[in-house]
Amino acid sequence: AAMMAARRGRLGREGRASLASFLLGASVAALPLLLGSSPALLAAPGLRGRLALALHVAGVNAALLLLYPRPLYKIAVRACFLGFAFGCGVLLSAGRSAWRHFGWYMCSLSLFHYSEYLVTAINNPRSLSLDSFLLNHSFEYNLAALSSWVEFTLEKLLFPELKQITWLSTVGLLMVIVGDCLRKAAMLTAGSNFNHIVQNEKSDTHTLVTSGVYGWFRHPSYVGWFYWSIGTQVLLCNPICVVGYALASWRFFRERIEEEEITLIHFFGEEYLEYKRKVPSGLPFIKGVKLEL
Repeated sequence: AAMMAARRGRLGREGRASLASFLLGASVAALPLLLGSSPALLAAPGLRGRLALALHVAGVNAALLLLYPRPLYKIAVRACFLGFAFGCGVLLSAGRSAWRHFGWYMCSLSLFHYSEYLVTAINNPRSLSLDSFLLNHSFEYNLAALSSWVEFTLEKLLFPELKQITWLSTVGLLMVIVGDCLRKAAMLTAGSNFNHIVQNEKSDTHTLVTSGVYGWFRHPSYVGWFYWSIGTQVLLCNPICVVGYALASWRFFRERIEEEEITLIHFFGEEYLEYKRKVPSGLPFIKGVKLEL
């Protein structure tokens, strides 16, 4: 408890602004209460719900412009967008429409990206930037997300029953939750040693972390992300993207782990090699770099 209190105390103005903005965006989930309507606000026909959403977005953006100077506004507007997506996901999830499972996905995706920024703000504020949201991770990442949305929409139109397999979507949701929790546990355990960018130079505070979830896997943040990404497609019942995400993620993490382990061996030498011999990478059929001193 003392450790968590200390971490909250370290949350700087960027982190506080992002948290307030995320919650402000997520407040869209309260619109049905204000309007006295069904939670299925997004799926219901008519203009009333759409107009309420538009007014909410305009009002929230105006509030952010008044509250924050430009540097903080750039952070706030991204956090607010993710909060808005999370709130819309809650609305879809609460309804009984055919888009319910997509609502679960929206909540999972938006919370993943926002929590990447928030945990970095707590753990390693010196490395904090707009890139910490991972919204511009890579062209390939954005293309993969777009592909999953296209597949879900097309299959929903052509094979609607495929998107109503609740038990399968529940399995995917559990994969998402466990994967994201594992990744965040890895980030919190590593503390300031964690960085979204592989470091090529060792800092004075850089230590080899082998405790907690790092005692289970050498790369728990990658393991979490790997199963989280596949879980999002199981949740959406996207058979094509399940296979595509699994193959693309596996290849990406194989190359990333080899690159990172070369650096870690350079930093820690025999200490890391001994750790590597004792603890698995955590990802299937990925043993890491084959290099000895």
